[in-house]
Amino acid sequence: MEPLQIFSGTANPALSEGIASYLNCALGKLRIERFSDGELYVKFDESVRGADVFLIQPTCPPVDQHVMELLILLDTLRRASAGRITAVIPYYGYARQEKKERPREPITAKLVADLLKTSGADRVVTMDLHADAIQGFFDVPVDHLTALSLLSKHFKDKNLENLVVVSPDEGRVKKARQVTERLRAPLAVGYKFHPKHNVAEVTHIAGDVQGKTPLIIEDMIATGGSITECVNMLLQAGARPEIYVACTHGLFTGNAKANLQRPEIKEIVTTDTVPVPRDHLPDNATVLSVAPILGEAILRLRENRSISELFD
Repeated sequence: MEPLQIFSGTANPALSEGIASYLNCALGKLRIERFSDGELYVKFDESVRGADVFLIQPTCPPVDQHVMELLILLDTLRRASAGRITAVIPYYGYARQEKKERPREPITAKLVADLLKTSGADRVVTMDLHADAIQGFFDVPVDHLTALSLLSKHFKDKNLENLVVVSPDEGRVKKARQVTERLRAPLAVGYKFHPKHNVAEVTHIAGDVQGKTPLIIEDMIATGGSITECVNMLLQAGARPEIYVACTHGLFTGNAKANLQRPEIKEIVTTDTVPVPRDHLPDNATVLSVAPILGEAILRLRENRSISELFD
């Protein structure tokens, strides 16, 4: 078997350390510096020739900077004759634009997929893509992991009474159903549209939420606008003012902290796919680690074992 080497970009070093700890190995030695004009310089300080390399780098904010860093690191590994290069991207940036909604718009999720392959990625490991169809944009194997089992277990342990799982829009229904099956709870669906970027409006809720404790399931939270709209609609529909929120990627940008720190939201549960400064996190937030999931996925890839069994 080719030797295992794990390297980390600068996007989320704490998560990379957690993955390395799970695998009982050390992160590889790597230098990442910048020239005076801002251009990136990288150098791997140990041989990677013939190695099975896993490069951990979520493309979280600042997205452009972390995407470019990832591409340069992949290109460096390819030119250094690494045996197999796997890009571990816990959060895949630019996934919002996976199709053209209007004329003369880009499909940046496809563009980034092409750039990853061109730069040298032989395989991609990612988690809870904004749209499942993005897997088809790649010409290399993609292992699409999920944190839904981790999030579901957190709420199952709470043993909440009269729970209803809420998908804030039609696009998340399939994912929300996975949570309803695990928690044995009914489903309600919000109907949402975006009049402009970073603005969401939830027009109504389909399903019985009267007197129930809602659990809103999202893939990501940026400014918290969608969550705020959904909470308002749930309260108008008679839900209990004891609302829980779960998401895989907690970006918490802009006014997210102020938007989400309201008494009706009892807890927001997210994961560490994206590093968030403590002062940006809402006080009612709980962060769970996905390092064991990613670490186990790496082990299974190494041993050619099933990844899907992780989530059965």
